[in-house]
Amino acid sequence: MSPFRHTKLVILLVAALVLIGIVAVTIVGYRQASKSNVLWKIVHGRCVPDMETKHNPAPCVSVDLSQGEAGGFAILKDETGNTQYLLIPTEKITGIESPAILMPDATNYFAKAWTETGLVDQRAGHTLPRTDFAIAINSESGRTQNQLHIHIDCIQPAVKSALEQVGPEIGTTWQALPVKLEGHEYRAMWLASEELEQRNPFRVLADSLPDPAQEMRGHTLVLAGAERNGQDGFILLDGKAPAFAAAVSPWIKLGYGSGERLEDHACRIANGS
Repeated sequence: MSPFRHTKLVILLVAALVLIGIVAVTIVGYRQASKSNVLWKIVHGRCVPDMETKHNPAPCVSVDLSQGEAGGFAILKDETGNTQYLLIPTEKITGIESPAILMPDATNYFAKAWTETGLVDQRAGHTLPRTDFAIAINSESGRTQNQLHIHIDCIQPAVKSALEQVGPEIGTTWQALPVKLEGHEYRAMWLASEELEQRNPFRVLADSLPDPAQEMRGHTLVLAGAERNGQDGFILLDGKAPAFAAAVSPWIKLGYGSGERLEDHACRIANGS
């Protein structure tokens, strides 16, 4: 075979592989997109109308419209796990990258989510200490839904142990966590209990980024209940998806930047596991 013919075959082969790759990515992206509005359809199409017309939030557990639909939220029992709940805004907000969550009058969804941990207690069958809870929102790459939702559930036992060990060294400004959590790097900061109502975790994250409008999509936030010197508080964790995952996340969800992995949807910690 002549060198020219060999080169031509290589070029054709590479072109074919690129085309196959593009088709595969397109198919995956289409399938993900077709399922990405399930939560929005449930909340906007069923829970809110049912609450407004029948005063029954079903299939949600509750719908809070005290700040209007633009500032309201619904609580939905997730189908995964016995104890997992989701807080979902009643306004159309895609996720952590949305400018709406950084507006001066934005609802503090993390603070609202923390007040719903009693639902986890009910499913667990007894009252859990605050250190057994984690509240998380995934990055754009780490989520499957294009409606903002915060996961409310038990914390992974190993994650709780790690945070108890390093917790006393965590300050009131962002610092790199000296240990990996579920194999991933995080930075952390301490929030006193009363600060959660005054400081929106989304804003805390945004204020630390050079370009939040572009960078927020790549981050995942986790709020873990904590105690220090007899004082109730929180450890706020910030993880980050790799740059390549964040770049393609509007189309393809690669699963990176998923703080939800620090939660345990089996809630083993409730049984002392």
